[in-house]
Amino acid sequence: MIKLVLTDLDDTLICHGLPRATDHAIEGVRAMIAEGLHFGPVSGRIPNDMGWMFDNHGECYATGAYCNGQMIYVDGELVREEQIAADELNRLAEWLTRTDRGILTMFDVHRGDIHTAGYFVTPDDAHAERMLGSFGAAKRYIHKLDGTAYTKANIHVTGDRTYQTETRDLLREEFAAMDFVFPSTTAPLIDVSPHGWSKGSAVAALAEALGITLDEVATFGDSENDLSMIEAVPNSVAVANASDQIKQVARWHIGDSADDAVADALFDIAAAAKSGSMPSFMQA
Repeated sequence: MIKLVLTDLDDTLICHGLPRATDHAIEGVRAMIAEGLHFGPVSGRIPNDMGWMFDNHGECYATGAYCNGQMIYVDGELVREEQIAADELNRLAEWLTRTDRGILTMFDVHRGDIHTAGYFVTPDDAHAERMLGSFGAAKRYIHKLDGTAYTKANIHVTGDRTYQTETRDLLREEFAAMDFVFPSTTAPLIDVSPHGWSKGSAVAALAEALGITLDEVATFGDSENDLSMIEAVPNSVAVANASDQIKQVARWHIGDSADDAVADALFDIAAAAKSGSMPSFMQA
């Protein structure tokens, strides 16, 4: 029986281009909760994004893991936060500026949402202005990070997907203290996290905090940054629009994010809980 559902948001629970989770998805979460089950987003996004992504239905995101699992919440309480050393991030910003392969983007995880809390980091004004013109994702920039450690970071990368993949691989070779993954099959972004900590780490931590075994957890995902949580549990699920990598690793497969397939799966899981059985899409 599935007791905990953990799902990626963008292009998994929420179709690309939609402003938020559908009413159908929110009702699916509520159906699970009514049966005494647990639900949580596991997303690269920051916690303050959850309000607008779930139309301020707090029960949908009181438990979950954000910033690719670096911020873990249980019943609205932050129980763990994994950070990256500022000196490593400054070195990363300098490398990106020197190679002109992209720009480091930081987010204030305790202020604003993903649209208002972002800022670029680069020691070169000309590089910043050029990247601001190319991406427009952050409205300000600084030359260097102060302090000791930070939580949410990603890279706006230049070039086509082949060039972006080359950049990701170079970063993995150059910066052993950090991990680099694509959060989307299409967006020009690379997510940055502390080496060895991932969405999969957060899945294990959440299951332990809730007293649930990993075979009672279902994870849903579509992209490279979901791989660790797809690999973390026996009952992993890929949406039809997932990358080939995720489809190959996931045990179960459902419809497209555009068709609200994860929402349908939530209702299936809630219905199965009434009899203590597995949902129909997990019965091969």
